[in-house]
Amino acid sequence: MPIRPVTELVAEAKTRIASLTPDEARAKAEAGEALLVDIRDIRELSRAGRIPGAFHAPRGMLEFWIDPASPYHKEPLATDRTLVLFCASAWRSALAADALQQFGHDNVAEIEGGFTAWKKRGLPVETDDP
Repeated sequence: MPIRPVTELVAEAKTRIASLTPDEARAKAEAGEALLVDIRDIRELSRAGRIPGAFHAPRGMLEFWIDPASPYHKEPLATDRTLVLFCASAWRSALAADALQQFGHDNVAEIEGGFTAWKKRGLPVETDDP
């Protein structure tokens, strides 16, 4: 059986999840209605920068960190706010948002175009550079 292309899986996930523009995600976060969740690898954060106030939850740990019964649970993810996931270009975040919905988390979305789109809009970014 051939492996399904990841582009196909991402496209299917995007039909099942909510997507917000970078401006919509920022407005919801500033209004206290959303928690921005950066699922990129720590090296990506160092290299490309971070969205101020976003919670970092690496993609490989997300399901473990969100599950209250997990020994790895992270309290900031136990919120009534919408979890707005983002990665570099909205592929991993689409798959992750879909997975969280399968977990039963119905208050989740992703940022269209991910961190790249956020940055292109000129929205706030913190970097490690002095």
